[in-house]
Amino acid sequence: MTTLLNQQTDITEQALKAIAHMPTRSLTALLDNAFVQKLTDADFMRIAVYLAQKSYDEGGCPIGAVIVHNETNQIVGKGHNTLVQEDHPYNHGETSAIRDAGRVNFGDTTIYTSLSPCEICAALVSMRGFGRVVVGDVTNANGTEAYLLQKKIEVDILEDPQGIALYARFRSEKPDQDLEDWRGLDAVEKARNPVAGR
Repeated sequence: MTTLLNQQTDITEQALKAIAHMPTRSLTALLDNAFVQKLTDADFMRIAVYLAQKSYDEGGCPIGAVIVHNETNQIVGKGHNTLVQEDHPYNHGETSAIRDAGRVNFGDTTIYTSLSPCEICAALVSMRGFGRVVVGDVTNANGTEAYLLQKKIEVDILEDPQGIALYARFRSEKPDQDLEDWRGLDAVEKARNPVAGR
């Protein structure tokens, strides 16, 4: 079978966008192993950022994640935050990618997340045995990197300027939604009415 993305294909923004938007199980129809081997950490992070953009375009929190098998460089899972879209408090980028990957040995994978993981996602990454996390934005949020390191998970910071700008824009446009994603609706209510929240 001939694929669109192969050894002769350059890694372009259009190619990475196509990878971000195609269902994970169908990626073998789009790209062959030779193309996959050319993808770098920065490429996987940019795919996570395109997934974050997808969430933003849908009205959600712009956070995306990609899970890659360490030996084969194949994407085994990807997802984006759907807290708003699916009305679910823990459909974060990381949890969506883990759900997409299914029952795999996460110890053999790296998760690329466009934003520093929240406490719940960091705990899940630890519980599932990931060996490495690559974080694309510690400018807008950080804090769980020390926890992940304590759990013997390798943490690499690979900030993506496009992802940083996207999340900063979202945070300024929708501060309540940002707070809800991190702390829940109770935190939003207390921020709106601090006297009642005491």
